[in-house]
Amino acid sequence: MSLFHTDSFQKRKWLAPALCLLLLIFLIPLLALAYLVNDLNQPMEIKGESILFMVESGTSLTRVANELESMDLIDNSGSMTLYARIQRTAASIQSGEYELTAGMTSMDFLRKMLAGDTYQYRITLIEGWTLEQALNEIWSDSNIVRELNSNSGELVADSLNLVEESVEGLLYPDTYFFTRGTTDREILTRAYERMKEVLTEAWESRLGTLPYNDAYDALIMASIIEKESAEESERGHIAGVFVRRLELGMRLQSDPTVIYGMGDNFDGDIRREDLLEETAYNTYRINGLPPTPIALAGIDSINASLNPLPSDYLYFVSRGNGTHYFSSTLQEHNDAVSRFQLESQ
Repeated sequence: MSLFHTDSFQKRKWLAPALCLLLLIFLIPLLALAYLVNDLNQPMEIKGESILFMVESGTSLTRVANELESMDLIDNSGSMTLYARIQRTAASIQSGEYELTAGMTSMDFLRKMLAGDTYQYRITLIEGWTLEQALNEIWSDSNIVRELNSNSGELVADSLNLVEESVEGLLYPDTYFFTRGTTDREILTRAYERMKEVLTEAWESRLGTLPYNDAYDALIMASIIEKESAEESERGHIAGVFVRRLELGMRLQSDPTVIYGMGDNFDGDIRREDLLEETAYNTYRINGLPPTPIALAGIDSINASLNPLPSDYLYFVSRGNGTHYFSSTLQEHNDAVSRFQLESQ
Protein backbone atom coordinates (compact mmCIF):
# COMPACT_ATOMS: atom_id res chain seq x y z
CA MET A 1 0.00 0.00 0.00
CA SER A 2 1.18 3.49 -0.69
CA LEU A 3 2.31 6.03 1.87
CA PHE A 4 -0.53 8.32 0.76
CA HIS A 5 -3.10 5.63 1.49
CA THR A 6 -1.61 5.05 4.96
CA ASP A 7 -1.84 8.78 5.90
CA SER A 8 -5.46 8.92 4.74
CA PHE A 9 -6.32 5.89 6.82
CA GLN A 10 -4.68 7.42 9.89
CA LYS A 11 -6.72 10.62 9.47
CA ARG A 12 -9.98 8.69 9.18
CA LYS A 13 -8.99 6.63 12.20
CA TRP A 14 -8.86 9.73 14.44
CA LEU A 15 -11.71 11.67 12.79
CA ALA A 16 -14.57 9.71 14.37
CA PRO A 17 -13.28 10.02 17.98
CA ALA A 18 -12.60 13.72 17.42
CA LEU A 19 -16.11 14.29 16.15
CA CYS A 20 -17.55 12.36 19.08
CA LEU A 21 -15.48 14.40 21.51
CA LEU A 22 -16.55 17.64 19.85
CA LEU A 23 -20.17 16.52 19.98
CA LEU A 24 -19.85 15.72 23.66
CA ILE A 25 -18.29 19.12 24.34
CA PHE A 26 -21.40 20.80 22.92
CA LEU A 27 -23.93 18.21 24.04
CA ILE A 28 -23.02 18.00 27.73
CA PRO A 29 -23.69 21.72 28.45
CA LEU A 30 -26.95 21.49 26.49
CA LEU A 31 -28.00 18.44 28.45
CA ALA A 32 -27.02 20.13 31.70
CA LEU A 33 -28.99 23.24 30.76
CA ALA A 34 -31.97 21.10 29.78
CA TYR A 35 -31.76 19.38 33.17
CA LEU A 36 -31.67 22.74 34.96
CA VAL A 37 -34.61 24.07 32.97
CA ASN A 38 -36.60 20.91 33.62
CA ASP A 39 -35.80 21.09 37.34
CA LEU A 40 -36.76 24.76 37.52
CA ASN A 41 -40.06 24.06 35.76
CA GLN A 42 -41.21 21.63 38.43
CA PRO A 43 -43.95 23.02 40.73
CA MET A 44 -42.72 24.18 44.10
CA GLU A 45 -44.08 22.42 47.20
CA ILE A 46 -46.46 25.18 48.27
CA LYS A 47 -48.99 24.21 50.92
CA GLY A 48 -52.32 25.95 50.56
CA GLU A 49 -53.21 28.52 47.92
CA SER A 50 -50.25 30.83 48.44
CA ILE A 51 -47.52 32.04 50.78
CA LEU A 52 -45.60 35.30 51.01
CA PHE A 53 -41.82 35.20 50.70
CA MET A 54 -39.63 38.17 51.62
CA VAL A 55 -36.42 38.97 49.74
CA GLU A 56 -34.57 41.49 51.87
CA SER A 57 -32.54 44.24 50.27
CA GLY A 58 -29.03 43.03 49.45
CA THR A 59 -29.94 39.34 49.65
CA SER A 60 -28.12 37.16 47.09
CA LEU A 61 -29.89 34.67 44.86
CA THR A 62 -27.87 31.89 46.48
CA ARG A 63 -29.30 32.81 49.87
CA VAL A 64 -32.82 32.99 48.44
CA ALA A 65 -32.46 29.55 46.84
CA ASN A 66 -31.01 28.07 50.03
CA GLU A 67 -33.92 29.47 52.04
CA LEU A 68 -36.42 28.01 49.60
CA GLU A 69 -34.75 24.63 49.98
CA SER A 70 -34.67 24.88 53.79
CA MET A 71 -38.42 25.58 53.70
CA ASP A 72 -38.88 22.42 51.59
CA LEU A 73 -40.30 24.49 48.75
CA ILE A 74 -37.69 23.22 46.27
CA ASP A 75 -35.46 20.13 46.22
CA ASN A 76 -32.27 21.58 44.74
CA SER A 77 -31.19 25.15 45.43
CA GLY A 78 -28.23 24.75 43.10
CA SER A 79 -30.42 24.55 40.01
CA MET A 80 -31.80 28.06 40.43
CA THR A 81 -28.42 29.54 41.30
CA LEU A 82 -26.52 27.83 38.48
CA TYR A 83 -29.16 28.65 35.86
CA ALA A 84 -29.17 32.33 36.84
CA ARG A 85 -25.38 32.44 36.69
CA ILE A 86 -25.40 30.90 33.23
CA GLN A 87 -27.95 33.51 32.17
CA ARG A 88 -25.93 36.21 33.97
CA THR A 89 -29.01 37.36 35.89
CA ALA A 90 -28.13 36.26 39.42
CA ALA A 91 -27.24 39.81 40.48
CA SER A 92 -30.40 41.30 38.96
CA ILE A 93 -33.04 40.00 41.35
CA GLN A 94 -35.04 42.71 43.14
CA SER A 95 -35.88 42.84 46.81
CA GLY A 96 -39.43 42.85 48.11
CA GLU A 97 -42.25 40.60 49.20
CA TYR A 98 -43.41 38.02 46.67
CA GLU A 99 -46.49 35.84 46.51
CA LEU A 100 -45.80 32.19 45.77
CA THR A 101 -48.97 30.50 44.55
CA ALA A 102 -49.92 26.85 44.18
CA GLY A 103 -48.51 25.43 40.95
CA MET A 104 -45.80 28.08 40.64
CA THR A 105 -42.39 26.83 39.51
CA SER A 106 -38.93 27.96 40.53
CA MET A 107 -38.59 29.47 37.05
CA ASP A 108 -41.78 31.47 37.61
CA PHE A 109 -40.43 32.80 40.88
CA LEU A 110 -37.05 33.64 39.37
CA ARG A 111 -38.79 35.65 36.66
CA LYS A 112 -40.88 37.42 39.30
CA MET A 113 -37.75 38.45 41.20
CA LEU A 114 -36.04 39.65 38.02
CA ALA A 115 -39.11 41.73 37.08
CA GLY A 116 -39.65 43.04 40.62
CA ASP A 117 -43.23 41.75 40.50
CA THR A 118 -43.78 42.13 44.23
CA TYR A 119 -46.96 41.41 46.17
CA GLN A 120 -49.45 44.27 46.24
CA TYR A 121 -51.54 45.05 49.29
CA ARG A 122 -54.62 47.22 48.97
CA ILE A 123 -56.34 49.89 50.99
CA THR A 124 -59.67 51.55 50.23
CA LEU A 125 -60.62 55.11 51.12
CA ILE A 126 -64.41 55.44 51.21
CA GLU A 127 -66.60 58.25 49.89
CA GLY A 128 -67.88 60.39 52.74
CA TRP A 129 -64.96 59.71 55.06
CA THR A 130 -63.24 62.56 56.85
CA LEU A 131 -59.47 62.92 56.87
CA GLU A 132 -59.44 61.49 60.39
CA GLN A 133 -61.28 58.37 59.26
CA ALA A 134 -58.99 57.94 56.25
CA LEU A 135 -55.88 58.27 58.41
CA ASN A 136 -57.23 55.80 60.96
CA GLU A 137 -57.74 53.28 58.15
CA ILE A 138 -54.22 53.86 56.85
CA TRP A 139 -52.61 53.68 60.28
CA SER A 140 -54.45 50.46 61.14
CA ASP A 141 -52.64 48.66 58.31
CA SER A 142 -49.47 47.10 59.69
CA ASN A 143 -47.95 46.96 56.21
CA ILE A 144 -47.89 50.76 55.99
CA VAL A 145 -45.12 52.67 57.79
CA ARG A 146 -46.47 55.56 59.84
CA GLU A 147 -44.51 58.79 59.57
CA LEU A 148 -47.20 61.35 60.42
CA ASN A 149 -48.10 62.17 64.01
CA SER A 150 -51.20 64.30 63.51
CA ASN A 151 -54.62 63.97 61.88
CA SER A 152 -54.98 67.74 61.59
CA GLY A 153 -55.77 68.73 58.02
CA GLU A 154 -53.50 71.75 58.30
CA LEU A 155 -50.53 69.88 59.76
CA VAL A 156 -50.85 67.02 57.29
CA ALA A 157 -51.01 69.48 54.37
CA ASP A 158 -47.88 71.17 55.68
CA SER A 159 -46.13 67.82 56.12
CA LEU A 160 -46.94 66.88 52.53
CA ASN A 161 -45.80 70.31 51.29
CA LEU A 162 -49.18 71.07 49.73
CA VAL A 163 -50.14 74.54 48.55
CA GLU A 164 -53.57 74.11 50.15
CA GLU A 165 -53.96 75.04 53.80
CA SER A 166 -55.76 71.79 54.66
CA VAL A 167 -55.81 68.32 53.13
CA GLU A 168 -59.39 67.70 54.29
CA GLY A 169 -61.41 66.46 51.32
CA LEU A 170 -58.41 66.52 48.97
CA LEU A 171 -57.97 62.74 48.92
CA TYR A 172 -59.71 60.80 46.17
CA PRO A 173 -61.78 57.89 47.51
CA ASP A 174 -60.53 54.79 45.73
CA THR A 175 -58.64 51.52 46.22
CA TYR A 176 -54.86 51.96 46.28
CA PHE A 177 -52.34 49.14 45.84
CA PHE A 178 -48.99 49.25 47.60
CA THR A 179 -46.06 47.12 48.69
CA ARG A 180 -45.03 46.38 52.26
CA GLY A 181 -43.10 49.28 53.74
CA THR A 182 -44.98 52.01 51.86
CA THR A 183 -45.41 55.09 54.08
CA ASP A 184 -48.60 56.92 55.02
CA ARG A 185 -47.16 59.97 53.25
CA GLU A 186 -46.89 58.01 50.01
CA ILE A 187 -50.50 56.77 50.21
CA LEU A 188 -51.79 60.27 50.98
CA THR A 189 -49.74 61.82 48.19
CA ARG A 190 -51.11 59.34 45.67
CA ALA A 191 -54.69 59.99 46.83
CA TYR A 192 -54.08 63.74 46.68
CA GLU A 193 -52.61 63.59 43.16
CA ARG A 194 -55.48 61.40 42.00
CA MET A 195 -58.05 63.86 43.36
CA LYS A 196 -56.25 66.70 41.62
CA GLU A 197 -56.43 64.83 38.30
CA VAL A 198 -60.12 63.94 38.66
CA LEU A 199 -61.14 67.40 39.86
CA THR A 200 -59.20 69.21 37.13
CA GLU A 201 -60.75 67.08 34.40
CA ALA A 202 -64.26 67.56 35.81
CA TRP A 203 -63.76 71.31 36.26
CA GLU A 204 -62.53 71.79 32.70
CA SER A 205 -65.58 69.99 31.30
CA ARG A 206 -68.16 71.89 33.39
CA LEU A 207 -71.13 73.43 31.64
CA GLY A 208 -72.62 76.87 32.15
CA THR A 209 -71.93 79.48 34.80
CA LEU A 210 -71.75 78.31 38.39
CA PRO A 211 -71.41 80.28 41.65
CA TYR A 212 -67.90 78.95 42.35
CA ASN A 213 -64.65 80.90 42.36
CA ASP A 214 -62.61 77.85 41.42
CA ALA A 215 -62.47 74.06 41.36
CA TYR A 216 -61.83 73.99 45.11
CA ASP A 217 -65.23 75.60 45.73
CA ALA A 218 -66.80 72.90 43.56
CA LEU A 219 -65.04 70.26 45.66
CA ILE A 220 -66.40 71.81 48.86
CA MET A 221 -69.89 71.62 47.37
CA ALA A 222 -69.28 68.04 46.24
CA SER A 223 -68.31 67.02 49.77
CA ILE A 224 -71.57 68.45 51.13
CA ILE A 225 -73.56 66.60 48.45
CA GLU A 226 -71.66 63.41 49.34
CA LYS A 227 -72.73 63.67 52.97
CA GLU A 228 -76.31 64.72 52.23
CA SER A 229 -77.32 61.66 50.24
CA ALA A 230 -76.03 58.23 49.28
CA GLU A 231 -78.75 58.01 46.62
CA GLU A 232 -77.00 58.66 43.32
CA SER A 233 -80.18 59.69 41.51
CA GLU A 234 -80.73 62.54 43.99
CA ARG A 235 -77.33 64.16 43.87
CA GLY A 236 -78.06 66.31 40.85
CA HIS A 237 -81.20 67.67 42.52
CA ILE A 238 -79.37 68.32 45.80
CA ALA A 239 -76.66 70.14 43.86
CA GLY A 240 -79.37 72.16 42.13
CA VAL A 241 -80.90 73.20 45.46
CA PHE A 242 -77.58 74.36 46.90
CA VAL A 243 -76.47 76.13 43.71
CA ARG A 244 -79.76 78.03 43.48
CA ARG A 245 -79.53 79.00 47.15
CA LEU A 246 -76.02 80.37 46.57
CA GLU A 247 -77.19 82.30 43.53
CA LEU A 248 -80.10 83.78 45.50
CA GLY A 249 -77.90 84.69 48.47
CA MET A 250 -79.62 82.13 50.72
CA ARG A 251 -77.67 80.17 53.30
CA LEU A 252 -77.10 76.51 52.52
CA GLN A 253 -78.45 75.29 55.89
CA SER A 254 -76.85 71.87 55.51
CA ASP A 255 -76.87 69.63 58.60
CA PRO A 256 -73.69 67.70 57.61
CA THR A 257 -71.68 70.94 57.72
CA VAL A 258 -72.98 71.61 61.23
CA ILE A 259 -72.02 68.10 62.32
CA TYR A 260 -68.53 68.50 60.87
CA GLY A 261 -68.08 71.80 62.69
CA MET A 262 -69.14 70.20 65.99
CA GLY A 263 -66.31 67.68 65.78
CA ASP A 264 -66.14 65.37 68.79
CA ASN A 265 -69.07 67.20 70.41
CA PHE A 266 -71.51 65.56 68.02
CA ASP A 267 -73.35 62.77 69.86
CA GLY A 268 -75.63 61.64 67.07
CA ASP A 269 -78.30 64.34 67.38
CA ILE A 270 -78.47 67.93 66.17
CA ARG A 271 -80.27 70.27 68.57
CA ARG A 272 -81.58 73.78 67.99
CA GLU A 273 -78.69 75.23 69.98
CA ASP A 274 -76.28 73.45 67.64
CA LEU A 275 -77.81 75.27 64.68
CA LEU A 276 -77.21 78.57 66.48
CA GLU A 277 -73.57 77.79 67.33
CA GLU A 278 -71.10 80.08 65.60
CA THR A 279 -68.61 77.87 63.76
CA ALA A 280 -66.87 78.29 60.42
CA TYR A 281 -68.82 75.26 59.15
CA ASN A 282 -72.32 76.09 60.41
CA THR A 283 -74.07 76.95 57.15
CA TYR A 284 -77.13 78.01 59.14
CA ARG A 285 -75.00 80.89 60.43
CA ILE A 286 -72.53 81.65 57.64
CA ASN A 287 -73.08 82.85 54.10
CA GLY A 288 -71.75 80.84 51.20
CA LEU A 289 -69.59 77.75 51.45
CA PRO A 290 -67.61 76.51 54.46
CA PRO A 291 -63.81 77.03 54.29
CA THR A 292 -62.90 73.45 53.35
CA PRO A 293 -64.54 70.26 52.15
CA ILE A 294 -66.12 68.23 54.95
CA ALA A 295 -65.46 64.75 53.52
CA LEU A 296 -64.00 62.75 50.66
CA ALA A 297 -66.20 63.30 47.62
CA GLY A 298 -66.56 60.64 44.95
CA ILE A 299 -66.79 61.26 41.23
CA ASP A 300 -70.61 61.21 41.23
CA SER A 301 -70.79 64.02 43.78
CA ILE A 302 -68.09 65.99 41.96
CA ASN A 303 -69.98 65.69 38.70
CA ALA A 304 -73.23 66.66 40.44
CA SER A 305 -71.65 69.81 41.89
CA LEU A 306 -70.61 70.85 38.38
CA ASN A 307 -73.80 69.74 36.64
CA PRO A 308 -76.70 70.64 38.96
CA LEU A 309 -80.13 69.67 37.67
CA PRO A 310 -82.42 72.58 36.78
CA SER A 311 -85.65 72.98 38.77
CA ASP A 312 -87.28 75.45 41.14
CA TYR A 313 -86.48 73.41 44.25
CA LEU A 314 -84.95 75.32 47.16
CA TYR A 315 -85.49 72.87 50.01
CA PHE A 316 -85.34 69.17 50.77
CA VAL A 317 -85.98 66.96 53.80
CA SER A 318 -85.21 63.33 54.55
CA ARG A 319 -88.04 60.87 54.08
CA GLY A 320 -86.39 58.59 56.63
CA ASN A 321 -85.64 55.87 54.06
CA GLY A 322 -82.45 57.25 52.54
CA THR A 323 -84.23 59.47 50.02
CA HIS A 324 -85.44 63.08 50.20
CA TYR A 325 -88.54 65.12 49.48
CA PHE A 326 -87.87 68.31 47.51
CA SER A 327 -89.89 71.52 47.80
CA SER A 328 -90.02 74.86 46.00
CA THR A 329 -91.50 76.99 48.80
CA LEU A 330 -90.83 77.33 52.51
CA GLN A 331 -94.46 76.50 53.33
CA GLU A 332 -94.30 73.29 51.30
CA HIS A 333 -91.01 72.43 52.97
CA ASN A 334 -92.36 73.03 56.49
CA ASP A 335 -95.37 70.86 55.73
CA ALA A 336 -93.06 68.09 54.48
CA VAL A 337 -90.88 68.37 57.59
CA SER A 338 -93.94 68.01 59.84
CA ARG A 339 -95.25 65.06 57.85
CA PHE A 340 -92.01 63.07 57.77
CA GLN A 341 -91.23 63.84 61.41
CA LEU A 342 -94.64 62.45 62.41
CA GLU A 343 -94.10 59.35 60.27
CA SER A 344 -90.73 58.72 61.91
CA GLN A 345 -92.18 58.79 65.42
